[in-house]
Amino acid sequence: MAENSEIKMQKALASLKDTFNAIRTGRASAAIFDKVRVDCYGQKSPLNQVATIAIPEARSIVIQPFDKSLIGEIEKAIQTADLGLNPSNDGKVIRISFPPLTADRRKELVKQAKADAENYRTQIRNIRRDGNDDLKKQQKAGELTEDDLKSETDKLQKLTDKYIAEIQKLYDAKEKEILEG
Repeated sequence: MAENSEIKMQKALASLKDTFNAIRTGRASAAIFDKVRVDCYGQKSPLNQVATIAIPEARSIVIQPFDKSLIGEIEKAIQTADLGLNPSNDGKVIRISFPPLTADRRKELVKQAKADAENYRTQIRNIRRDGNDDLKKQQKAGELTEDDLKSETDKLQKLTDKYIAEIQKLYDAKEKEILEG
């Protein structure tokens, strides 16, 4: 039973990592483009499948399309992705520079990261609650003894504690990254 809950908790943790990757810090990162989709030959494709993304220095990114005719579409996709970035293209590549974050913007980003972390902690607790409810149903149906119920409930609590601690670690690292910039 706990295995099922652990899989759900792992997925929640992976989702939080993706969410944190999308939060822009003062440093250039290719991960912020993970959700950018480019209109390519009539279908939406991930940016990393239509171009190479290079980070020549800490505060800039160079995007080189595999097909030069897509440069306008890539630029448009980045602008509409609401990342707060201003791409400029020279006909061959798109350059994006990351301006340093202001103190207020850093505080906003930390607040956003904290809210995201709390949402995922709630998800983990909800998974624990659902798991406990399932265990109680199994006990009522005679599939689990009282001792098994106690043992499985304890396992579920340990899993919950483990994943809540992982979320805290991720949050602490993201907060440090944002504040250092």
